[in-house]
Amino acid sequence: MGLKRRTVIVTGGMSLCLAGCTGDNETTPVEDGETTAPDETDDQDTETDSDDQDANASDSTTAESADATVQVRSHSEHGDILVGPDEMTLYMFDQDTRGEAMSSCYDSCATNWPPLTVADTPVAGDGVAADLEAFERETGERQVMAGGWPLYYFAPDEEPGDATGQGANDVWWVLNPDGTPVKPAGGY
Repeated sequence: MGLKRRTVIVTGGMSLCLAGCTGDNETTPVEDGETTAPDETDDQDTETDSDDQDANASDSTTAESADATVQVRSHSEHGDILVGPDEMTLYMFDQDTRGEAMSSCYDSCATNWPPLTVADTPVAGDGVAADLEAFERETGERQVMAGGWPLYYFAPDEEPGDATGQGANDVWWVLNPDGTPVKPAGGY
């Protein structure tokens, strides 16, 4: 797919996604073609045979990264930021309250900004300085928090390194390794 076409698709997708989650408490209807959450079938296969396990045991960094719920990845524009186990960019939402262990993003918002969830205790990868916790969402899933902020993905981000949700509606932000939001000094 050409760069121009991809830019148009991502820009159009962001417009649709942002319509349902603007940072105010009003609901904005979304036109036909609402963006859906990324297909989670692309997650890495965690099963290995015993020979692979022996080889991986000697490389603890690789094994540790594969098991980490939240990791750090260097981004060309935003520096070191928090990413999920699939190395996709994570975001926080200004409508959430830091440390409150609850989300303000449900329904179409959660479709466009899927929460990072875990079955057990979240695990921090190398370089993650933020305290990780999890809380139960109204849907019953356990959402991960970093530095007190609930964590989300952005559905239009297609591959590791994408951070197309940064600054969306002036309420969605990537996070530093310590869990603080990356906001521009002069604002948007």
